Amino acid sequence: MTGWIVLAAGAAAGLAWLGWRRRVEVPCTLDLEATHDHFHAHAELEGVEVHEGDAVLVHDAPRHVPFGTVRTVRTRATVFQASWPRRLLVRVLGTSGITDLYEVGFEG
Repeated sequence: MTGWIVLAAGAAAGLAWLGWRRRVEVPCTLDLEATHDHFHAHAELEGVEVHEGDAVLVHDAPRHVPFGTVRTVRTRATVFQASWPRRLLVRVLGTSGITDLYEVGFEG
């Protein structure tokens, strides 16, 4: 019975390591354009590189960009950097989820 408890504790520690993320807050520049020729929103992060499994949360981004507008906004972003086991898992599994790229949307 003690062996199963040790095994379960080891599995829980392994899953915790997989889910661990380091949090980094960095300056961010948003390039926003809503014109007849282009419709995009690009975030340029300063001082950090984003890898597989990382998540980025942009703070204070404009909720609405009127049509015909080109804007550049200075703000900040929080980057949640994945642990190396999570990066590896995302890299391996990411090749099978190519159709997830089609599910892109804007909230607002």
